[in-house]
Amino acid sequence: MTTCCIHPSILSADFVNLESELRRIGSADAVHVDVMDNSFVPNLTLGLPVVKRIQAVSPIPLDVHLMIDDADRWAPEYAGAGVSSVTFHAEAARAPIRLARELRSAGAKAGMALRPATAVEPYLDMLGELDMLLVMTVEPGFGGQSFLDVTLPKIRRAAEAIRGGNLPVAIQVDGGITEETIGRAAEAGATVFVAGSSVYGTEDPAVAIAGLRRAAS
Repeated sequence: MTTCCIHPSILSADFVNLESELRRIGSADAVHVDVMDNSFVPNLTLGLPVVKRIQAVSPIPLDVHLMIDDADRWAPEYAGAGVSSVTFHAEAARAPIRLARELRSAGAKAGMALRPATAVEPYLDMLGELDMLLVMTVEPGFGGQSFLDVTLPKIRRAAEAIRGGNLPVAIQVDGGITEETIGRAAEAGATVFVAGSSVYGTEDPAVAIAGLRRAAS
């Protein structure tokens, strides 16, 4: 498993020029695509048809993060679009183990996300069903928020459980990731880092991605 993966979020990109914005982050490990339905979170972004087009033109894999209700119904549709990974929220899934298995059967890596206040302990026994656990380090819904240090103990507990079970599960963090905060998340055990404004808010995203990699290590 790669020790440090950078996944820039197109939530901070120019939506009118998404294809060129994807080319600007070609040195990243994947592009993080936030799907929001204005119900599970108070924001509306894009849906399945747009994700399919992004998948068709992206030079790097798609890491799709579903901030939507009824994840059991919709997540497999995104996996079927050929994306690299699909992450659903534990709070929006009725049968998370079954859903994770459906995603894997469709050819995608299975990820599960937890809001900042959602405890990880009820889900530790199902970590082996996942390829990635996403610990939200801000409240989901909007970019540009400040990193919540209160989530660090949860990252540590998840990392300890993954090491204890010798599981090939990545820990992703999303929200407020900058060169100043990424080191704390990495020290706690995170290995995959979603960065929006700290990449797309700079003149040269490639330089920003390289800076994040250095800061994480």
